[in-house]
Amino acid sequence: MKVCYPGSFDPISNGHLDIIKRLADVYDEVIILLSNNVNKKYSFTSAERKELILLATKNIKNIKVDIWDGLVVDYCKNNNLKVMVRGLRNISDYENEFNLFQFNRDLAPDIETILLFPSSKNQFVSSSAIKELVLFNADISKYVPSAIIQYVKERFKR
Repeated sequence: MKVCYPGSFDPISNGHLDIIKRLADVYDEVIILLSNNVNKKYSFTSAERKELILLATKNIKNIKVDIWDGLVVDYCKNNNLKVMVRGLRNISDYENEFNLFQFNRDLAPDIETILLFPSSKNQFVSSSAIKELVLFNADISKYVPSAIIQYVKERFKR
């Protein structure tokens, strides 16, 4: 069975990677879907984010990375995917995901949404926090896959 794990991944973090690895252990194929949120300003282009994900996941065999500019439920419908996984770190994520779930369920009642928590050591990690840490020359090795640390540092150094 295939699963879709959508997100902006700007950049991919160890929290994302934690969820991807766990999904890869359960599903035959994990489709990491770079979806573009019209309300976000991205630090990396879609192509750059895809490359960073491929670098971070190079040792995971059953993943595919795709880019989509539409609704995630439409991608799932177009690709006959029945399960979408969303990462959930905290209560504010829950509120957003709950609303998104309601729209997705209304638009595509046959597609299930599963919420998955990252491991406790990654529950507070966010892309915006990583960017701020780099700006102040803090060590980000606990929060970002080692394969992409240099790329992230280069992008955000002052």
